[in-house]
Amino acid sequence: MTAVSTDRVVARAMTRYLPMLRATADLLGLSNTGPVGFRLPDDDDRLARFHEASDIALQPAGSWHGHRIALLDLMRNPGTRTTKTFASLHIVARAVQHIRDTGEPLLLTTPTSGNKGTALRDAVARAYHAGLATPDELRVLTVAPAHSRPKLRDSPLSADPALREANPLLVADVSRPDDVKALARSAYERLRREPTRFTPWFTLDLDNYRPADTLRAYVEAELDPVGPHSPPRLHAHAVSSAYGLLGYHLGVGLLTDDRGWGLPAPHRHPGFLLVQQLATPDMVLSLLKGGTDRDLLPRYRRPEQSGPWRQDDDPHFPAVTDAPDERLDATFYTSAPPTSAQINTLIARHGGTGLVVSRRECLDHYEDIADLLAPLGHRLPENPADIREWSLVKAVTGAMLAVERGLVAPDTDLLVHGSGFYTDESLPPLRAGTQREVSSSAAIEDAMLRAAR
Repeated sequence: MTAVSTDRVVARAMTRYLPMLRATADLLGLSNTGPVGFRLPDDDDRLARFHEASDIALQPAGSWHGHRIALLDLMRNPGTRTTKTFASLHIVARAVQHIRDTGEPLLLTTPTSGNKGTALRDAVARAYHAGLATPDELRVLTVAPAHSRPKLRDSPLSADPALREANPLLVADVSRPDDVKALARSAYERLRREPTRFTPWFTLDLDNYRPADTLRAYVEAELDPVGPHSPPRLHAHAVSSAYGLLGYHLGVGLLTDDRGWGLPAPHRHPGFLLVQQLATPDMVLSLLKGGTDRDLLPRYRRPEQSGPWRQDDDPHFPAVTDAPDERLDATFYTSAPPTSAQINTLIARHGGTGLVVSRRECLDHYEDIADLLAPLGHRLPENPADIREWSLVKAVTGAMLAVERGLVAPDTDLLVHGSGFYTDESLPPLRAGTQREVSSSAAIEDAMLRAAR
C-alpha cells in the first residue's frame, strides 16, 4: 500500500453551496416536512458563524492492490465527528427561518442511535452561539435506546443546567433498538394535539436529509470530477439506511440538469459499495438476495467450540466472525430500511455491490487502515476498543476486502465516504447524570410536554 496526502478542502461547504441548497427544495417540489418549510435565512455574519463547522475534504489516500483510494471526509466538525452535521445544520437553519416567519417557537424531536441526536444538539447549540435563536425560540429533544449509551456525546446543551432542562436527552429502555422510533413517533403524535408554547417537529424524514447530502456531489465535482477519461469510480459507504448515498445521487442529478452552478456534471454516475455489519445486514441482503430474512445469510460453522465462526460460501459476507449476529457498532441499528428499493435500483443501473464486514476483518486490516488514514489527519488509537464510532474503519475495510475478493472491476477507483469516526478522547462522552431514563411513550410524551411548556 502507498499513502499520500494533499490539502483539498471546501471550507464552510454549507455557505459555499448555499445557492444550491436554496434551490434544491424547489427543484424537488418540497413544500415542508411537518410544520416547517424549506426556506433558509439570509446569508449574513451570523449564518456564516453557524456554518463554520461544515468543512468537507476530498483527499487522495493512496492505493490498495492497484486501486486508487480517496477519502471524502465528512467528519471535520469537532462537535460531532460525523456526516450528520450537514443535515442537522440545514434542519436548524430551516427552523430559524420558520421562527422568523411565523413567530412560532419550535421543539425539534428525533429518535437516534447516537450520532443523529449528537449532531442535532450540536446544531442547536451553534444556533444559540451564533445568535440565530434562543432557548425561548428553539429547543431539541432526542430519544436514544439504552444500548446506544456508549455513543452519546457531550455538548454545550449538557454542560449548562438551564440548557439541559430545555433540551432533554432521553435514554429509552427498549427490547429492540429500532423500537425508539415507534415510541418517539407515538409520543410526538400525542403531543402535537396538545396546546403548548413550542410546536413540536418530528425531524426523522428522508426529505430532511437529502438536500444537505447533495453537498457530497458538489464537493466531488469541484475537487475530483468524473471526467470523460476518468477511470470507473465506486463510492464505498458504511450504511444503515443509505440516506447519504441517496442525497449524493440527488446532487448528481441536479448537476446533470445543468442549473448554471458552475460545477461539472459527472461524465458517468459512479457505482455504490454498501458496507454493513452482521447484526443489521438488511440492505446487502436485499441487494444480493432479494429479501431481508436472516435465513438468507450464509451458513456459519464453528470448527472449534471456543473459536470464531466461519463460512466460505459467499465472499460478500464475513469469512470469519466472533458471532453470526455480531453488532460492531450501535449506530447501525435500522432493520429492513425502506430505502433499500431505491438503492437497489441505483446499483442495478450504475453498478456496485454490497459487503458485510466483521470486527475480526476490521482488525486484520487495522494497521493498513491506520497507515492509510494517518496522513489525512485521522489517527486510529493503538487499542481498537477505544473506538466509539466505527463507520470510517468499516467503510475502508469493506473497500479493501472488495478489492481482495475480486468484487471490484479492474482499474476502478474507490471513493470512501468518511461518515464517522471518534473516540472518547476526540469527542468526550456524555457526562454522567445529564440524561433522563424513560421506558414508555408516555414517559417520552411527559418529557416533551415539559420541554414544550
